[in-house]
Amino acid sequence: MKSSDFKFLFITNNPKIASFVISQGADRIFVDLEILGKVERQGHLSTVISRHAPEDISLLRPLLPRGALLVRLNPVNPNTENEVDDAIQRGADVLMLPMFRGADEVRRFCKAVNSRAKVCLLVETVDAMENLAACVEVPGVDEVLIGLNDLHLEMGCRFMFEPLVSGHVERMTETLKKAGIPFGIGGLARVGEGMLPAEMLLSEHARLGSNCAILSRTFHRQAGSVEEIQAQMNFADEVQKLRIAYEAGCSSPIEELNLQHELVKTVVADIAAKQPNRKQLEQRDR
Repeated sequence: MKSSDFKFLFITNNPKIASFVISQGADRIFVDLEILGKVERQGHLSTVISRHAPEDISLLRPLLPRGALLVRLNPVNPNTENEVDDAIQRGADVLMLPMFRGADEVRRFCKAVNSRAKVCLLVETVDAMENLAACVEVPGVDEVLIGLNDLHLEMGCRFMFEPLVSGHVERMTETLKKAGIPFGIGGLARVGEGMLPAEMLLSEHARLGSNCAILSRTFHRQAGSVEEIQAQMNFADEVQKLRIAYEAGCSSPIEELNLQHELVKTVVADIAAKQPNRKQLEQRDR
């Protein structure tokens, strides 16, 4: 796989920032409308809970090329069909279904979309992981993103990337490759940054056949303007560094990728051992 085939997603509802990052190497803008249940799941963590609105889709649509506007909706709920219709009418290219657990939810979502946009499943529950083969057989599923944030919490892991080295993600990727469904995994920091460096993660993406990831907060650090991003980094250069690291992984022999995988396992285990468990985090934040 070529580095140019790898899709980098950037979460924002800011039109100027969206236009800028697309011009500087990001591939898709990610509008996040998911709110149902999110505070309850992640309120004790340092994760960012977006406050995007449907109107943001309309603002961004004229500024972005076709195929570049992804919208995460709520999990399946009584208003799903209306949410889907509204997002499509406003111009969404890809609709993402989060927090599903089985094929029935996927079937309802795909039926609502009715081929008017691409469907991306966000696998972030244990049930979705275990039922993945049946879920991707549903007509209308175009791609999958394996979301490690909520998944690792539900699995009781201490560190987000533990499922990546425990065999759980590997089994999912085998299912997806067998079904011919393109997929991505989690998020990426800038090269040289993050508890697990991006270059190590990209070796895993190459080994597993992933072609997509979300650009993490290290690519904006809560910046509210293009000028603030530019003051922090050369955005295009940072994206290119990721592509070079991915290309290096793709061109490496499998023996080398397997050795790197063993190193990633060691690093993840060391990090996880130092992390508080969920109960400790909740007690700390009281």
